[in-house]
Amino acid sequence: MKLLIQGGTVVTHDQTYVADVYCVDGKIEQIGLDLNIGEVDDVVDATGKLIMPGGIDPHTHMQLPFMGTVAADDFSSGTAAALAGGTTTIIDFVIPAPQQPLMEAYHQWRDWAEKAQCNYSFHVAITWWDDSVHADMKTLVEDYGVNSFKHFMAYKNAMMATDDILVNSFSRCLELGAIPTVHAENGELVYHLQQQLMEKGITGPEAHPMSRPAKVEGEAASRAINIAGTLGAPIYLVHVSVEDSVEAIKYAKNNGQIVFGECLAGHLVVDDSVYQSKDWDVAAAHVMSPPFRPKKHQEALWNGLQSGVLQTTATDHCAFCAEQKAMGKDDFTKIPNGTAGVEERLMVLWEKGVNQGRLTPNEFVAITSANTAKIFNLFPSKGSITVGADADLVVWDPNAQKTISSQTHYSKIEHSIFEGMTVNGMPDTTICAGKIAWQQGSLKTAPGDGQYVKRSPYAGYYQSQLKRNELAEPHAVER
Repeated sequence: MKLLIQGGTVVTHDQTYVADVYCVDGKIEQIGLDLNIGEVDDVVDATGKLIMPGGIDPHTHMQLPFMGTVAADDFSSGTAAALAGGTTTIIDFVIPAPQQPLMEAYHQWRDWAEKAQCNYSFHVAITWWDDSVHADMKTLVEDYGVNSFKHFMAYKNAMMATDDILVNSFSRCLELGAIPTVHAENGELVYHLQQQLMEKGITGPEAHPMSRPAKVEGEAASRAINIAGTLGAPIYLVHVSVEDSVEAIKYAKNNGQIVFGECLAGHLVVDDSVYQSKDWDVAAAHVMSPPFRPKKHQEALWNGLQSGVLQTTATDHCAFCAEQKAMGKDDFTKIPNGTAGVEERLMVLWEKGVNQGRLTPNEFVAITSANTAKIFNLFPSKGSITVGADADLVVWDPNAQKTISSQTHYSKIEHSIFEGMTVNGMPDTTICAGKIAWQQGSLKTAPGDGQYVKRSPYAGYYQSQLKRNELAEPHAVER
């Protein structure tokens, strides 16, 4: 398969230059001005457009069994949406039920993902602990290319990881060269506040953010960071949504700790006023955890991205339709948590970031692909435009305009949290594994075209982490 992208401006996380990009059998083979290539299978005219690494979304939940139902987008529709938005790789989550063997859950998710249309990889959640979990983590890292493990500090009586589980799992991650990731919300406090609100008769979606105030996230973020710091492990915080968490990450980084922070496109642009809607369906459609926040927290997130305190952006794409959300009609704690966004992420970040002067195009590439690739050890195969890298690219038209609508998105749900937003800048062509996957409104892939991506342990930051740990090794006093 030979593909030539002509006449565009290449934009990576650290460079901008005019060049053609020639791809052969899924890899970038040549980059240069006016490449003289003979016969090719496809040509993409990128005149007046940008050529960027395909987006990498490090946080999606396709086909997730959750809160008594299953997310509406499976790996086929969810990855089709990703490609339509310029994202070529997702990192989804294997979430074992309590006491379910990790390997059993992993193989179940791999089966579901066989119909993916873009590249996919997995984090694996640690929802319980015994010797088998300890052993399975090693198998996953060494044989299946998993280099990250997820820990939910929320969802009491379901998948919540208690402090002893965090300590055991973080320690095991350190032994294996994997990175622990954390959903930071104090599950005990959330449960307590939920019960209080229900007793007061506040049962609608407006109670959801009340049960998860900023301090609930900030406390958990600080605790997780301190546990990792005590053990000498790196840590990655998913969907950071409040200033409290940004400050906890900043403090730790300023004191030399290796901490990474992710924020969601939704949290950057949607505020908590959505929960005050008189339309129950609209308010419930926005129920996700952490919830949408007051505007002051959005500024803290943008500042975090601009200053490098936060490194990545994601979506937490976990789509539930109105009928599923209605399971919590009389009890907000039963509304399935989740919203969509894998298709819109890049467009929203370009419009609200680059077009508002908050991000340069190079910083846009960093927070949508390159940084994620580095943290999860996919760089430079992914997240870069270099000879030998995977040909996962998006040809971006900065002058194209679109109004986001649930009527036209690929997700199976009836609502978009970005409904009605006009964006200037959108994908023209998405190229996955060297083939045109989506172009000018038309999907070119089929279920099963996606490839599973293995990720090796010991990403670059581990070199300094292990040296620090070696130098800090305790020694007994000889007496």
